[in-house]
Amino acid sequence: MPTPVVLDCDPGHDDAIAILLAAGAPEIDLRAITTVAANQTLDKVTLNARRICSAAGISVPIARGCDRPLVRPLYVAEDIHGESGMDGPAFGAISVDVAEDHAIDVMYSNMPATLIATGALTNVALYLQRYGTATVREIVLMGGSTERGNTTPYAEFNIYVDPEAAQIVFDSGVPITMIGLNVTHQALVTPPVVARLNALGPLGQICGDLMTFFAATYREVFGFEAPPLHDPVAVARVIDPTLVTCVEAFVGIETVGTLTRGATVVDLHGRLGRKPNAKVAVGLDVDRFFDRVVDAVARLT
Repeated sequence: MPTPVVLDCDPGHDDAIAILLAAGAPEIDLRAITTVAANQTLDKVTLNARRICSAAGISVPIARGCDRPLVRPLYVAEDIHGESGMDGPAFGAISVDVAEDHAIDVMYSNMPATLIATGALTNVALYLQRYGTATVREIVLMGGSTERGNTTPYAEFNIYVDPEAAQIVFDSGVPITMIGLNVTHQALVTPPVVARLNALGPLGQICGDLMTFFAATYREVFGFEAPPLHDPVAVARVIDPTLVTCVEAFVGIETVGTLTRGATVVDLHGRLGRKPNAKVAVGLDVDRFFDRVVDAVARLT
């Protein structure tokens, strides 16, 4: 049976591909898409979710969530995702509306399910505080790293934006799988991958345009020759756990460090003596991963 999923995201170029992968994979029953301010403002990321769903003919509820982190000002990634949050393609008419209810209420109405989170964890933390943990089968999140960061030397963007929310999530006792930069940096969208997407017709060309813009900003900001496709790796883990190798470890979130705010302290060797609270991704089957991405987009064309 397909795995019921609620996808909490902040589209975002890689979030857009994550939406397509979740909607196009027969192993997933995508029940709702919820949005959170992170890559861009809440209005912009919600509009972007509507844009990509309209382009792909995806008809699931889309609900707006939190417009700022729990206790901090919003920090956005305009240098990576552009002014709109999803610069690059030309999108057509929008045919998908937004639900009236708040994201966490839409989450609750679609539980029990696996919650895939590919943005800041603000909505997820608020959900756990209001509705508890019993209805969430698992949280699979893109965030953090076992190594270095991408927003500061030690903090990955999604965790950096709202570290207090991340701490609530990792302390919740819900089964968690963390897909960090150490693995997503293996998922590089090379020119042959872009060519495969472009060959799929109008929707594939939108994906190709997204990745072309993403490649340019990653080259300028980080010096990458090809951009890493972060968020879909979390979806891939739910589709087929063998695509992503994980180990159990304790993960702590730094919320007060002067230079390390948002760092994920991943105790791979048990030095802290703390019980593991997450499965932590350490490897990716890159070829099979991109096959699944291309297959999903093909199913939606």
